[in-house]
Amino acid sequence: MPLSRVSIFPLSGALLLPGMELPLHIFETRYRALIHDVMARDRRIGMIQPRQGGPVPPLYDVGCLGHVSHIEALDDGCFNIILTGLARFRLVRELPVATQFRQVEADVEQAPQEDEVLAAVERAALEQESRRFAELLGYVVDWTAVSRLDDTALVNGIAQIAPFDPAAKQTLLEADSLSERSERIIQLMQIVGRIERDGGATMQ
Repeated sequence: MPLSRVSIFPLSGALLLPGMELPLHIFETRYRALIHDVMARDRRIGMIQPRQGGPVPPLYDVGCLGHVSHIEALDDGCFNIILTGLARFRLVRELPVATQFRQVEADVEQAPQEDEVLAAVERAALEQESRRFAELLGYVVDWTAVSRLDDTALVNGIAQIAPFDPAAKQTLLEADSLSERSERIIQLMQIVGRIERDGGATMQ
């Protein structure tokens, strides 16, 4: 496939996955310019995490392309938007541009033809570990509603909202299958659980 030009929003700790939604409040001047630009073109923004801080930080290699599925323009010039994940992309190179926001050349993955599913034992293990994790951290969860989620929504939903650090979230984005992502979530929950029981801080 030909490479794509992608306008990016580098944001640490913000994980977007294909098929999932990510609400964002846009207030910085450069990202308000980004919104004006993408709304006049294809409504697509690449979410990607910076590897460190600074005005122009280096980026991780993998991000997720999102579509602005909802936008609310505020009186102060800011925006509330919802991004819906389309497909992962791999950064090829950053482009020299005059815009306030950064742009990259990226290899965008093909969207999956059908939803992945977990084996019954994998689903049971994820739900069991999630219950332990939620109880340990004092989260109130509607487990009846959780049980009705399909495998993709369950795994990717946990990946987006769980209190893991940016590097851990990046490993979840880069997992090559739903099964691998589920297994990594379980491992991270167990690590955070041990930290909590030892009286330390969570991975955030």
